[in-house]
Formats: sequence, structure tokens, C-alpha cells
Amino acid sequence: MTTPLLIAKHDATELHLLPQMANRHGLVTGATGTGKTVTLQTLAEHFSDIGVPCFLSDVKGDLSGISQPGGGNAKVAERVELLKLEGFEHKGYPVAFWDAFGEMGHPVRATVSDMGPLLLGRMLDLNDTQSGVLNLVFKVADDNGLLLLDLKDLRAMLAYVGENARTFTTEYGNVSAASIGAIQRGLLELESQGGERIFGEPMLNIADLMQTEKGRGVVNILSADRLMQSPKLYATLLLWLLSELFENLPEAGDLDKPKLVFFFDEAHLLFDDAPDALVGKIEQVVRLIRSKGVGVYFVTQNPADVPDRVLSQLGNRVQHALRAFSARDQKAVKAAAETMRDNPALDEASAITELGVGEALVSFLDAKGRPGVVERAFIVPPQGQIGPITEAQRRQLMQTSLVAGVYDKAVDRESAYESLKARAAQGEQAAAAQAGIKQQAQTAAQPAAGGGGLGDILGGVLGGSGRRESAAEAMAKSAARAIGSQVGRSIIRGVLGSLFGGKR
Repeated sequence: MTTPLLIAKHDATELHLLPQMANRHGLVTGATGTGKTVTLQTLAEHFSDIGVPCFLSDVKGDLSGISQPGGGNAKVAERVELLKLEGFEHKGYPVAFWDAFGEMGHPVRATVSDMGPLLLGRMLDLNDTQSGVLNLVFKVADDNGLLLLDLKDLRAMLAYVGENARTFTTEYGNVSAASIGAIQRGLLELESQGGERIFGEPMLNIADLMQTEKGRGVVNILSADRLMQSPKLYATLLLWLLSELFENLPEAGDLDKPKLVFFFDEAHLLFDDAPDALVGKIEQVVRLIRSKGVGVYFVTQNPADVPDRVLSQLGNRVQHALRAFSARDQKAVKAAAETMRDNPALDEASAITELGVGEALVSFLDAKGRPGVVERAFIVPPQGQIGPITEAQRRQLMQTSLVAGVYDKAVDRESAYESLKARAAQGEQAAAAQAGIKQQAQTAAQPAAGGGGLGDILGGVLGGSGRRESAAEAMAKSAARAIGSQVGRSIIRGVLGSLFGGKR
């Protein structure tokens, strides 16, 4: 059995998180500035020490310091002395930096097909009707063997379905032009936020988040300070990562320790305005992913940020201070106190408002999976550096990372965009050839020159002279008209984001 993890202590009372219960999930809550980030770092370090890799998002840019030994921090030294922590040593931990934009870490990419219409609809903030049309577009792409890898594939597919709506109505249902337009506008907004860099290949291999180095789990840190400027993009990306773990990992049963611990910081963003269908999916993933050996820990300001049906799955609790400045705040404090197992010797509601920085109400599951009686205690300080590292240190760690060079270069293979482009080009060539054949037939049917027939009359009216245009001239004019009407329209549609929509 793996050694219990000392997370908090008060006087002689030590509060341990049992590794075999770590995949029963957890919750870390508290107001801004009460110590949630330091608690997050402490938990990640303890998991790494027992060989469990972690994934956490760095929303403030502070967590990169876990890669370097601590020291020189007076508050840490004071807390070590207060808690009388024997054997405490400053040390750094193996890390892998990730970044959705590929700037502060290795790129994190997903294909459009793998993201799926449900999560993509959430990212684009689509209503039910628009989400239905997006589902239809994915279905048409699947039935026609068209790969949706990046956003240009999806744009091309939207245009193709929109311009051939009548063809698909009987089999798939009505295609609303307004919904197609709304989705296209959503994609433009997503691109303006840099979201197109998230989609493409090579796609992230979940196994690369579950590596160890010299017996210690690698701490995967997602740079999220810029990503947080687009809350739905942030929440959807993390939810996709969680769903990938759920779909790809085999059943593991009860383990001595988790295969991976996934920390979902700013968890309220996941549930804000989320439709019931999405919340239901999240509940299902959280409930079932435990058997895959993955622990999920939500980090947010208040337990009320997490829906009850998800909250009930979170067995390990760390509650930092909450402030009660209004009637609403007081209600939230009372609700938070009621979510933990009562301690008769402790007034939880009062204690929550009195906790100092780094102090918390703690309740972990015991060996039988029962919530422990809540205790007031100080969180054990991290052994790594508190605060960010330098840019030079980050670059050095990226160059020596276990995944260095694997994801840095994007790959653009043939997919829906190229297939639809080729199909449109073939259609235009066929139309041009048909137009040429028709023009030749019309020329051959005209009366001989000088006969004073209809050809001479039309020639005089249209051309200003009695000479009929030759077959070569007619074909040249036909080609010019084709260029003006077909190719020209195609170029304009491309500029406006509606590509290659010619009929089959």
C-alpha cells in the first residue's frame, strides 16, 4: 500500500490523503488570495513523489516554480517551523509545459472531428437549432468520408452543406441558412481569439500526459493566463482533455494510487450557462472515470459553483476562507459548511470566515471511502519554488522535455478542405467543357458567310459590323464569361468564408 500523503496539519493532528482514495475525486475552494494555488502545488508535488503524473492549468502563471527547488521564502520557513515538519527539503519536480497557442509550452491540438459537435457547439455558444445543424454537418462529413481536422475543413464543409441544402434535406433534415451563417460567424470570432491554433495535427496523445521520470510523476502544466481571456475556449479544451482520458483509458478497477490526477482550475467556467445535456455528460465522465484510475479535482471559489450532481462525486475536500460581506455571501458560507462531514467540536460556518491564508477546513476519505470529520488545519507548504520561473528556465525545460519536438511542427494532410476543393475544380472543368461543346454546336448551325441570313443581321446589331464572330472568338468569349461568372464568384466566396459550394 502506498504511503499516505500528508497534506495538512494542526498541532498533533495530521490529515492524510490516501492514494487509494485519490481517484474518488476532490474539491479545493476558497476566495481569491486564501491559498488555493499553493494547495494545488502541494497536492501536485505529493502525487509526483509517489509516481503519479498530474495535469493542472496555470491561470496566473505561478505554478511553473514547481520545477525548481524552493528556499529563501520566509513564510514557508515559518510554516515549516510551526508545523514541525521533519524531513522537509526543498526540491524541484519534473515538468512538461503545454500551451494551446504553442508559445509558453508545447502545442495542445485537437482535430475538429475528435472535439465533436457537442463540445464545439459549447465553444461557439450555439443555441439548440444551430447545434442541430452542426451535428448534421458532422454527419454528412462522416457519411462522405471527409476528414474534419482543422477549422478550414469545417468552414469548407459548412459552405458545402449550406449551398447543397436541398440535396441533404430529405435524408438529414432541414438545413437553416441562418444557422449556417451563425456557425460561420462563431468560427470567425474563434479565429480572432487565436482558437484556430488549437485545431489540427499532430493531435495530443493522452499517453504523453501520463509519464514518469526517475520514479516521479511528471507535472503537466498548461499555460492558461492567455487562454483564460476566452473562458468558453478554456473550459471546452479542458473538458475535451478529460473526455479523451475517459474514452481512451482501459478499466483499471481499484488501484493503490491513481494513474493520473487532473486538476480543473477555475471550474466555475465549465458550468456557467452550460446546457443540461453538457452538465449530464460531465457528471457521467466524473462518475465513471474513477474506474479508469483518474482522479479529478475541481478548484474554484465556492462549492456552489459546481452543480450538486457533480459535487456529490467529490469525496476529498479542502475549504479555504470565504468572505461573508452580504446576505448572499452568508448563504454561500452556510452552504459550504454543510457540504462537509460535521465536527461537533467545530463551528464550520464561523470557521470558514475566520481562516487565515494557507489555513483550511479539510476532510479526506478514509480507507473505507467514508468522508472524514472536518478538521481545521494548515496546509503543508510546497517543497518547490513558489512563484514563476524565468523565460530562460522555461525554454531550457521545454528543450529537454520528454515530448520535445513531438508537437512543435503542425502537419496539414489531405482532408475535407482539399477534397471539396478538388471536387469543385472538377465540376468547373466539366461545366467549361460542356459550354465549349454547346458553343461549337451553335456555331456549326449558323448560315454560311454572305448569305444575308440571321447571323449577318445579329452580327450587325451586336458587333457593329456585318462580320460574324469566328468559332475561336466565340469560345474565347465563352471562356471569359465562365471566368467572370464561376471562378470570380468562387474567389469572392472564399474571401467571405464560404468556400467551394458548387453543386455536385
